[in-house]
This record gives sequence, structure tokens and C-alpha cells, in this order.
Amino acid sequence: MSTRNSISGLSDEEAQEFHHYWMQGLVGFTAVAVVAHILVWAWRPWL
Repeated sequence: MSTRNSISGLSDEEAQEFHHYWMQGLVGFTAVAVVAHILVWAWRPWL
């Protein structure tokens, strides 16, 4: 039997590593979206 007790089946260390990469991806996606909005605003302001 496995000693994993979480719902996801990940150990604490694995969950922390996953969270780290998930947050990096979220920050990267947000940065790209912000830059894209700034570029579109510069091209054709909507307000």
C-alpha cells in the first residue's frame, strides 16, 4: 500500500513542486495577457 493520504495521490513534496510550476505558469500567462492588452490598447484604444 502507498503511504499517500491526499485526495490527489501526491506526496507533500510533489504537491509543492506542482504548485510551484502551476504558479510560474499562471504568472507567465498573466504577463503575456497584460503585454497583449497593452499592445492592443496602443494600436486601437477602446475607451
